[in-house]
Amino acid sequence: MDGEHLSPSLQRLSFETDAGEGARARMGLLVLESDQTVEAEFRTLLAPLPDVSVYHSRLANDTQVTPETLAQMEEELPVAARLIPGYMGLSVVGYGCTSGSTIIGEDRVAEIMTTAHPKAAATNPLTAAKAAFSALGVQNLALLTPYTPDVTLAMQANFARSGLNVRVVGSFFEDSDAVVGKIAPQSILDAALEVGSTASVDGVFISCTSLRAIGIIEAAEAALGKPVTASNHALAWHMLRLSGINDRLPDRGRLFQTGLS
Repeated sequence: MDGEHLSPSLQRLSFETDAGEGARARMGLLVLESDQTVEAEFRTLLAPLPDVSVYHSRLANDTQVTPETLAQMEEELPVAARLIPGYMGLSVVGYGCTSGSTIIGEDRVAEIMTTAHPKAAATNPLTAAKAAFSALGVQNLALLTPYTPDVTLAMQANFARSGLNVRVVGSFFEDSDAVVGKIAPQSILDAALEVGSTASVDGVFISCTSLRAIGIIEAAEAALGKPVTASNHALAWHMLRLSGINDRLPDRGRLFQTGLS
């Protein structure tokens, strides 16, 4: 339609631009298509922080969690990472899968994400947990997972190679992500207290972004007298700290009162 046929009431108006959403930090999060939890928990954790935005991209995965299906996600990671455009100016990109990071490898995951976003930092729940325990001074872990033994033992070995001693391991032995997202928070709390009560343990890690754990962190810490973190909890903290956001958040456990070590 040419200008002669435009409505005489239509005017071209002037405008100004500002920094847009996420003026303090824009963070990218790669979410498994089967994940029912991580987006909701990130919204809860980041709600008190003005001008911090998270942009999600979903990636294809199998709901059955095995070493083989986890390894297959390596092909999907670059596809999902590129779906968040470079002009967003991300400060950090996070891969929301603890077990996938274990099997694919943290360095390989970071390489894929920073290839798509070369100016962004990269992390995942496993790397984030290690950074969290370094900041909290934890050396001897209790590990709680929903996974089958092969995946859980691979994660235990990964922590050991990083110098963290896993003294106690507990698992729900569930291989379906569709089920893991429905495990009741009270069951997660009960399990965390069971594995974390051993005297040789000075911290607890609850693994899996599908587990609804952020609501039980403070109760677990109060009961155990030890730091407790979980996949989404540690990942959100690490992404914020890598973005230069050092705000201390109340009611979110010891970790959110802590900076990077």
